[in-house]
Amino acid sequence: MGATALNADVLDHGSLDGVGSTDLVETFKHLRAAYLREPFPSWEVRKAHLKTLRALILNNRDELADAISADFGSRSRQEIELSEIFLLKEEIDSALKHGAGWMRAQRRAVNKWLLPARALVMPQPLGVIGIVAPWNYPVQLALGPLICALTAGNRALIKTSELTPRTSRLLEQLVAENFDHDHVRVINGDASVGAAFTSLPFDHLLFTGSTKVGYQVMRAAAENLTPVTLELGGKAPAIIGPNARFDYAVDSLLIGKTLNAGQTCVAPDYVLIPRGREHEFIERARQAFGRMYPDLQRNRDYTSIVSPRHFSRLQQLASGAQAQGATLHPLSETSADVERRRFPLTVVTGAPDDSALMQEEIFGPLLPLVPYDTLDQAIEYINARPRPLALYLYEQNRPAIERVLRETIAGGVAINDSLVHLACEDLPFGGVGASGMGAYHGYEGFRTFSLMKPVFRQTRFNARNWLSPPYGRRFAALMKVMLRF
Repeated sequence: MGATALNADVLDHGSLDGVGSTDLVETFKHLRAAYLREPFPSWEVRKAHLKTLRALILNNRDELADAISADFGSRSRQEIELSEIFLLKEEIDSALKHGAGWMRAQRRAVNKWLLPARALVMPQPLGVIGIVAPWNYPVQLALGPLICALTAGNRALIKTSELTPRTSRLLEQLVAENFDHDHVRVINGDASVGAAFTSLPFDHLLFTGSTKVGYQVMRAAAENLTPVTLELGGKAPAIIGPNARFDYAVDSLLIGKTLNAGQTCVAPDYVLIPRGREHEFIERARQAFGRMYPDLQRNRDYTSIVSPRHFSRLQQLASGAQAQGATLHPLSETSADVERRRFPLTVVTGAPDDSALMQEEIFGPLLPLVPYDTLDQAIEYINARPRPLALYLYEQNRPAIERVLRETIAGGVAINDSLVHLACEDLPFGGVGASGMGAYHGYEGFRTFSLMKPVFRQTRFNARNWLSPPYGRRFAALMKVMLRF
């Protein structure tokens, strides 16, 4: 079904009208009551919801792309189709293929003293799932968790970002047109609405956003003992190993760093590079960037920074590092365009460790190089910092690869590529430590939004009474045997 026309009051960048807290609570209660009426939907029901969502996405992809591009100021339609529409379609197709199998109870072993009883784990819908989506991938990160929630048989309430008002309002309309109001709802509003949203007693809450806000979300959820999945971010390191295919590594990192102009939670944040090869990296990167985005001033494939505030933040990161002795190496002769919020990819060398550039998640087209002398130093540098959401390693030597995999901890790892592990729907996606907790995508997403309920089934004839009071010689004899074997 096509999207209806958007209201004029959301055509300008800014906050959407807030939703009253009373309305939000009533909406939640409505979803909870609907869940209680149908606590365990069949696979046919779940499949129908997934197919509805698939049609919603594919039938409205042009409208969604227009809304996203307008919210950013300029974003490539091809990039949107690849990173938002296609990934969602693949995730739904995988859920449709495997979901019925995921629903089946799993047999578990019973120890010899409990035989002939049986044990199993039964996946059960949790109830009402809360999803807080960010602005950087406003469709993919709102509907991706929804796929997992629907596959697991839940109801869902989604809070979208006020920084992408057109996309948020369009999603609200499309969901209202395609889903019953007691099954999936989209809520729009500013930060105050977000705070009220995360205070609801959800059966599970998934938040994607900054680490700073993640603390607030977890505190709010704790008031209700609501379990949370936090997809945060941090500074994702990339290592160009001593035996890497160097030119390939540079080209691959640029693809990962320029997607959405670096406004990606798993974008390479800094590059650990063998000392002395920094100039070689910069020259290769300049060639690759020029090849990917010729005539940057008029290039429609390069994404704008989402808002003036975020553009200013990137400028301050760059100028602050430069004031502390860093050198900026723009990869394009085109200067930053404040009006259009175009920020050319810039490599940074010599940034001090205590600069904001090296302390904060960059979330934009700035790429610091950090030289190292040995792989030991590179590993130590990563381990001295908060655990990242992603780590990228470019290396051909297998023992070196195994060392990095064993001796570093990150939410996910890609070897000889960047970002694409996120597109593998059978791999869990999630952070660790400061970069988040919990995971979703594929079966792990199904598990996240399910109660994996243990069930023990006793048989008619069993030995349970042999171990019941009154305790005596028979009990002592049995315990002696049980402790022996």
